[in-house]
Amino acid sequence: MKAVVQTVSEAEVTVEGAGVGAIRDGLLVLVGITHTDGPDQVKWMAEKIWKLRIMEDEQSASDLDAPILLVSQFTLYADSRKGRRPSWNGAAPGPVAEPLVEAVAAALRGLGAHVETGTFGAMMRVSSVNVGPTTILLER
Repeated sequence: MKAVVQTVSEAEVTVEGAGVGAIRDGLLVLVGITHTDGPDQVKWMAEKIWKLRIMEDEQSASDLDAPILLVSQFTLYADSRKGRRPSWNGAAPGPVAEPLVEAVAAALRGLGAHVETGTFGAMMRVSSVNVGPTTILLER
């Protein structure tokens, strides 16, 4: 499992022009799932995201009760070492990935986070205003 975590003053996901998730002063998290991911990776990732001290004054989202916008992003597993067209073989297929993305959102909620999400498998438009900017890559 991989995640790109960004501190944002605002972030929004739209699908076909309609807003499906939005936050202010929190974390935008793009998460990718691979074939070997399971409950251990879900638990680790949720706890790491929630307690990572990357917010203002070295505080975490949990310290500030900051919201999280979680967006599925299979392209984090792109392999572009050969040629000009990336391979997506490292990304888990939708039926495997979707429940794990939902599990990460549920685990974050279980830790006390307010979580907004995108729409799995949809063509989404993600807009954000980064703070810092701070961007962290997590991998488990």
